[in-house]
Amino acid sequence: MARYINIKETASTNTYLARMAAMLPSGTVIYTHHQSAGRGQRGNSWEAEPGKNLTFSLLVKNAPVAPAAQFGISEAASLAIVDFLSQYSTGFSIKWPNDIYHGDRKICGILIEHSLCGNSIRHTIIGAGININQDVFLSDAPNPVSLKQIIGCETDLDSALRGVCSRIEAQVAALGTADGATRLHSRYLATLYRHDGCMHEFALPGGGHFMARIAGVAPAGTLMLEHADGSCHDYAFKEVQFVI
Repeated sequence: MARYINIKETASTNTYLARMAAMLPSGTVIYTHHQSAGRGQRGNSWEAEPGKNLTFSLLVKNAPVAPAAQFGISEAASLAIVDFLSQYSTGFSIKWPNDIYHGDRKICGILIEHSLCGNSIRHTIIGAGININQDVFLSDAPNPVSLKQIIGCETDLDSALRGVCSRIEAQVAALGTADGATRLHSRYLATLYRHDGCMHEFALPGGGHFMARIAGVAPAGTLMLEHADGSCHDYAFKEVQFVI
């Protein structure tokens, strides 16, 4: 059962939780209504108007996966948030590796950080920022959207926090069942943004665009793309970008 700790303000819930992780039980959730320097993947920032959105980090200890299969935790967290949001509307998907989209607009970012010990994961911190009740976005992020903009009304933040965290815990625990990881991976692929068999435009960080279709996601989390000439290539995060 999750234990919730509210922090009035902090730079980053992931950073705050990481400092105390050794002393806290699995299932601890650090959340705040004012995160002043939220972190995204590879140094990206996250805009969240104080008191309007969910910004939290969940501690998972002894997750039932080996370090080599740690991407399964990312899949579990992504699917849990899609399941939570799908109570309110349709059209949510996972933009590889773990952004949550509604149509072509981003509603959630996830940052997952692991602490490894030998051949096991000592603990995992699952941080998420979910746009819930924000009306106006001021950063230069190109395509944000909030749940309120989608459904037209506000959502209670406390009940939403508990709903999404319980789903994340359940999905991560399911990785330890006999075929849990296989079923979860199949669901992840089925929910993947632009995994529709069609050619889409991608960009390389250094410049240049190409057309490709998503062929899948490898166990290590790399994106498998089939190019227009029939060749297949794997891309790690930041090695390729969607053109939206």
